[in-house]
Amino acid sequence: MARQRKGAKATAPKKKGLGIPAPFKTPPEVLQPLIETLEEEHIYILHIDDKPADLKRNVFLVPVLMNVAIAALFVWRMYYILPWYLRLLTSTLGYANETTLVAAEMEWEDLLPEIARRSGQFIIDLILYVFVWPWPFEFVFGGQHSNPASWRYITGFRDREIVARRSRGWDKAVRDVINDGNSKDVFMAYVGLATSPMLMQEKTGYLLMNKEWNLDWHVMIDATEMVDKKMAALEAFRLVVLVHQEEHGWLVVDHKVEETAEEDERRRQIFLFRDALSALGKENLFYRWIEIIQFEASQPGGFAAEKQEVVAQQVRDLFQKEGVDFDALWKESVGTDGIQTM
Repeated sequence: MARQRKGAKATAPKKKGLGIPAPFKTPPEVLQPLIETLEEEHIYILHIDDKPADLKRNVFLVPVLMNVAIAALFVWRMYYILPWYLRLLTSTLGYANETTLVAAEMEWEDLLPEIARRSGQFIIDLILYVFVWPWPFEFVFGGQHSNPASWRYITGFRDREIVARRSRGWDKAVRDVINDGNSKDVFMAYVGLATSPMLMQEKTGYLLMNKEWNLDWHVMIDATEMVDKKMAALEAFRLVVLVHQEEHGWLVVDHKVEETAEEDERRRQIFLFRDALSALGKENLFYRWIEIIQFEASQPGGFAAEKQEVVAQQVRDLFQKEGVDFDALWKESVGTDGIQTM
């Protein structure tokens, strides 16, 4: 099943279950075949995306069409420009044609514009080749971590499917989550934002890529194959955060998936409030509000009562600038007092 990838090391925990402080623990044995394929320098988040398959299909159609358009642009550009480059090449080999320039016989006012025009052509094609062409190529042929096209071809679209995120450059600051307090703080802050129930319920897996996290297509293919072959139950991937530590090997964060009735009610209220903002055409305010809360909650010192009061006023002012009374709208849409309950 699992393919050993470059940079991956099959390492078992050195002190299995011994001396591991909360919130970390050893991974379930059933995940070991998948863990053996992971790269130790990265952090991984796996969860189950239960958005409807039709929604996932529509979301995936956007990058498909975009990459088809880019590929078509390249085909057109090659059809248009390659004969010109061929004539330039034959001209440099001594075969005169319409692209041949004899600088000694030309005036500067004629020569300089032609040099600028040709330089512009070279620069445009270089930019297209270096920065734009990799998008459709990686989308279909990307190899190190597989690619979106292979992922969808192999797994299809499912109502419940496994999403795997791999950390980007910030993970270089995470050296030892057990013994280094700063590394643990960085790790918990990024993971806390990435595993926010609001974020994961709001977005389907493909939309979770950002500057901190990329999707690991290979891991998602392997994990799906494990489920299809009955090597692991789908629920084993409900919410798994994996980080490698030198002393203990791979560790997972001990998340409590079960939610209390109070947490469930709070989330229901937030979605009601979001719908009310959407009806006013102010949905952007909802996301700015969430970003403020998540940012402040991740800062050193926690989200103490004093800071909550300051942030509450900051949120009120933000909404007021957009002509929205936060407390009044909350009362109207949710039926409880405003920001004090949050």
